[in-house]
Amino acid sequence: MHLRNKVAVPVERIDQKAKLPAYAHPDDAGADVCALEEVVIAPHTTAAVRTGLRFAVPRGYELQVRPRSGLSLNTRLRIANSPGTVDCGFAGEVMIIIDNQGAEDIVVTPGLRVCQLVLQQVPQAVFTEVPDITDYLPADRKGGFGSTGC
Repeated sequence: MHLRNKVAVPVERIDQKAKLPAYAHPDDAGADVCALEEVVIAPHTTAAVRTGLRFAVPRGYELQVRPRSGLSLNTRLRIANSPGTVDCGFAGEVMIIIDNQGAEDIVVTPGLRVCQLVLQQVPQAVFTEVPDITDYLPADRKGGFGSTGC
């Protein structure tokens, strides 16, 4: 049996109606997050949906805001900046930026699972200027944009 690493992420309810994120299954990567209030999103517009939650993300980590596949499949709602990032230094209410790509109003209701949060460890890059990156690339990966044929 493989035990998963657990990392404490303090959560503050800034509104007592807010629901804490929850994993639907023990092995899920993402914890579902619910909308706090009703929001009507008109066609081809974007709205910030309140969660009523603040997080103290540990240093060296981020919370990634990702879409829920069921919501994406069954509606025209999309997470606008997917994956969004909640950095360790952000202390405000997490709001979910949602696009309505459909032709009709969509009502986000309180308690609707609008996204999932994935805790991710993030090393910090050290950007080092070099005169030419060719020698740093894998021998089989020296192509440009679209070089994989996709």
